Amino acid sequence: MTAEPDHPVDRTAVSLPMGTLAELREALSTWGFPGDRQAFEKELDALDLDDLTAVRELTQAYRHRVLLRCDAQGMAALARTTADVEAELRQKLTESGLR
Repeated sequence: MTAEPDHPVDRTAVSLPMGTLAELREALSTWGFPGDRQAFEKELDALDLDDLTAVRELTQAYRHRVLLRCDAQGMAALARTTADVEAELRQKLTESGLR
């Protein structure tokens, strides 16, 4: 799971409190993708809570998923078909070959 978006996130669109685990859990339950809350709990249970880096990376990844769900550009990118993405990649490869 990655915590970095592939597109610029419009952070002004939605401002959800996710500064604590309780707030993140609430945001996942309300705004997350189906199954995110359960997956987060399962992954968190598997972590050593003394490994703060792992806990931080996990929480950042799930915070990003909530922000992605609330971002129109992010959802549009997720809704693209495989054929559309393949066509764009072919075009970019063709253009880069011409340079």
